[in-house]
Amino acid sequence: MDFAMSPKGSEYHERVSAFMQERVLPNEATYETQMADAGDPHHYPAILHELKAEAKAAGLWNMFLPDPDDGAGLSVTEYAPIAELTGHAVEFAPEVFNCDAPNTGNMEILHMFGTDEQKERWLHPLLEGEIRSAFSMTEPDVASSDARNIRTSIRREGDEYVVSGRKWFSSGFSSERATFTIVMGVTNPDADPYHRQSMVIVPRDTPGLVIERDVDVFGYLDRSGHPSVAFHDVRIPVENLLGEEGGGFGIAQARLGPGRIHHCMRAIGMAERAYSMMASRAMAREAFGKRVADHDT
Repeated sequence: MDFAMSPKGSEYHERVSAFMQERVLPNEATYETQMADAGDPHHYPAILHELKAEAKAAGLWNMFLPDPDDGAGLSVTEYAPIAELTGHAVEFAPEVFNCDAPNTGNMEILHMFGTDEQKERWLHPLLEGEIRSAFSMTEPDVASSDARNIRTSIRREGDEYVVSGRKWFSSGFSSERATFTIVMGVTNPDADPYHRQSMVIVPRDTPGLVIERDVDVFGYLDRSGHPSVAFHDVRIPVENLLGEEGGGFGIAQARLGPGRIHHCMRAIGMAERAYSMMASRAMAREAFGKRVADHDT
């Protein structure tokens, strides 16, 4: 397979690399200080707001989205090396470019499957970076990496859907800027395993939606969080259905395909940064009469 960058991909890569070196990495300490001073792991620091405005003005915005009208018109393979660059400051760099999860995945499926009304209310503010969103698929009682195991119910009553169940690792919902979550649940338990589920949009302020607690990962809480969320007979209009009823499994695959590449490339970038820091330390530190890098073992 040919992994050579296209001219367009190379041009974006160079511009993002320069922005990372000139604006993002020099402001890591500022970001960390503002987060620490806030005393809130889900704080939205001023430096992030400032850098986002700069990146947007520079046209380094929504680069994950292949659509040339709403995104940069880059393919998944063209965007992948850019995701790698943002992994060098993975705590906040992806959001600087409005290319952070779970918003990227939510924007993709709203773009592909959303109605005009859904796009106007939810997609466009996300594309502008005005709001954030969350994604609620994983459940505490089942191995829901296999979506066929999902138990949260989404039953129709007249012109409403009633959502009942519990989710955890609801990515992004600890941030107060997340105004809605996309929920995957069972609309038809009698259908075949791949057509039982649907996805619906649930606004944050809907009665019955309760964000119960933060769920840490290896003792760590990231800025947008992955909380446990309960849905106590949450009622939403049928217009909040994404795509077709029973199409949730297919929508999930459409969402997760690019998302896996984005996450993997950011992880590679994070590893590159860690390796570079380790190498620099080994070259600078001395032990037993010589640099650490010069020891045989």
